[in-house]
Amino acid sequence: MNIITKTDYKTASKSFEHLLHIMDELREKCPWDKKQTFETLRNLTIEECYELADAILEQKPDEVKKELGDVLLHIVFYSKIASETGDFTVTDVINSLCEKLIYRHPHVFGEEHLENQEQVKERWEQLKMKEKGRPKSVLGGVPNSLPAIVKAARMQQKARAVGFDWEHKEQVWDKVTEELAELKHEMTLENNQEKIENEFGDFLFSMVNAARLYGIDPETALERTNKKFKRRFEYLESKTIAQGKDLHTMTLAEMDEYWEEAKREEKAP
Repeated sequence: MNIITKTDYKTASKSFEHLLHIMDELREKCPWDKKQTFETLRNLTIEECYELADAILEQKPDEVKKELGDVLLHIVFYSKIASETGDFTVTDVINSLCEKLIYRHPHVFGEEHLENQEQVKERWEQLKMKEKGRPKSVLGGVPNSLPAIVKAARMQQKARAVGFDWEHKEQVWDKVTEELAELKHEMTLENNQEKIENEFGDFLFSMVNAARLYGIDPETALERTNKKFKRRFEYLESKTIAQGKDLHTMTLAEMDEYWEEAKREEKAP
């Protein structure tokens, strides 16, 4: 396989032109494609993004390539629909993106000097706010429909960009300990469920903060654990079925034996 370090602009241009031609044909001649709108595509787009995220986590380059193609198809599809109503074209989409990237990277396309990726992220948020005018809130750009953990991380990042953060990352552990103590207290009192959920949410929010400060993506970390749990539990199921046993009648101690065996299998060279 050839390793390409620079974009082959000519080939990329021809490929993109081919894709646009295919989209024109589909929109004109395919009954399903002709019926689609922004609204009907929305949930499908969300699904494609999650499929891309899965492929990235599973470290499957071929699958990532395919899923990126699906996401690109949706971008072209939306642009085609918008061009039919006179709202915008795919050229407008690309030009808008190019302008934004140049504007928000003054350390690359201008005279500014930034030392590290943290400074780049903070400058990006500052320029984003300046570009859009003074928003009602620093947190205004965080989409409401984001998953809760992702939303928490994004809000914390935006708050950091204006200086609302701990001076030293180690300070976050005092907050984590405080929130855990409050959660335990509410659970001990067996108060109403809403109070317990509120304290649980506060504890999760503090853990997301800790993850951010230590350079961990909390959504990715939790998804890796989800996949690990699924892998080990399916191992447990396969072993019990192979031995003619039933999970419903097994003791926890018996199931733990297979669980520990699954863990040993993962660590084996």
